[in-house]
Amino acid sequence: MFKRVLVANRGEIAVRVIRALHELGVEAVAIYSTADADALHVRMADHAVRVGPPTAAESYLRIPSVIAAAETTGCEAVHPGYGFLAENPAFVEACVDNDLVFIGPPADVMALMGDKISAKQAMRAADVPTVPGTEGATSLDDVRDVAAGVGFPLLLKATAGGGGKGMRLVTDAADLEDAYRTASSEAEAAFGDGTMYVEKALVPARHVEIQVICDTHGNVLTLGERECSIQRRHQKLIEESPSAALTDETREAMEAAAERACRSVGYRNAGTFEFLLGPDGSFYFIELNARLQVEHPVTEMCTGIDLVREQLRVAAGETLSVTGRAPRRGHAIEIRLNAEDPEHDFRPSPGRIAHFQPAEGPGVRLDTFVESGSVVPPFYDSLIAKLIVWDTTRDAAIARAERALRETSIEGVPTTREFALTVLASAPFRTGEYSTSTLDALRAADDALA
Repeated sequence: MFKRVLVANRGEIAVRVIRALHELGVEAVAIYSTADADALHVRMADHAVRVGPPTAAESYLRIPSVIAAAETTGCEAVHPGYGFLAENPAFVEACVDNDLVFIGPPADVMALMGDKISAKQAMRAADVPTVPGTEGATSLDDVRDVAAGVGFPLLLKATAGGGGKGMRLVTDAADLEDAYRTASSEAEAAFGDGTMYVEKALVPARHVEIQVICDTHGNVLTLGERECSIQRRHQKLIEESPSAALTDETREAMEAAAERACRSVGYRNAGTFEFLLGPDGSFYFIELNARLQVEHPVTEMCTGIDLVREQLRVAAGETLSVTGRAPRRGHAIEIRLNAEDPEHDFRPSPGRIAHFQPAEGPGVRLDTFVESGSVVPPFYDSLIAKLIVWDTTRDAAIARAERALRETSIEGVPTTREFALTVLASAPFRTGEYSTSTLDALRAADDALA
């Protein structure tokens, strides 16, 4: 095992990784911008290095500064968390060039799976079903041809996209040209690449993902699914496991497909295969997140496996403690608490947390970096905490989630806590019969009543 590891991130994921390192007896080195000088992850670490001013581009995304922080503090490895540099092949290569172990997949696999077009081709080669659509860079005329063949609705996507950027749902031919140009322009602005492709849109659809971890000895472990269909603007709000939509047969088929894919592309470390699940139970690969996911605690609660510890063990060359299909029990739900104002279209709401009181009690976990008096900076993601609960059944887990949300007190900035309570109490969520469009429908109903 490593003696000292750089945590190349901030916020709740940096706190999460530092705790895992300390549990393994490994020293943690934090990095921070000037905006995060007093942050919890900085105080928890054994050493901390300032890497730049507040903006991410000048601090957390600046590869030379992050590498220098690792080298000057004698680190052997780097854990990227998620976001920032976690899926940047150039950062992986920079780590390797400087004799630092990157705790994640190899750069070539990351690059392959980071390009949505090449990823789909690789999945088809591994006999993993993919959504009908185009194979490569797609012109507007190509999109029209696809529409003539498979019909509407269609989903336009940026090849270098993520987080809903450069994505448009098109339901009518009359809207196609405007949607294509708008999505391409948005992708160019966000990623420096306006290349588009198109897929048949499954409506209604569910977003279900399979967690995997692979070691360097050819072993693969799949850890079941997470249901991630409660989304706004393609951003997840609530996740749960197991999914109410999966039969045992479909679950095994999805896990087997993820295992085939891992072996086919030579995947290593933790990753998540994301699928769309159609109304008829058919599933289709949409992307691989070559990193730890925000919602990984859902899987940890159901399997009892600490994914960050397993990441560290795999990166150190050890074999997986379990292979095949991970055992799992009960039901887990994660609610993301964001510093956003639901009354104003989820506008980010940075500021000072006047009072913070986390929920406690059996089956409750809260991952966060905020305390009473903490400042939520305006420069980064709005996620401030993740409330995760576990119980033996889905109904019991929902009741526990509601109780824990009500006990959680966050004062000083608007948050999504009350909105999450509304979603948990809604008929679609209670019955488990929801899709990726459910949240929009609930919001539209609230607006109509207002």
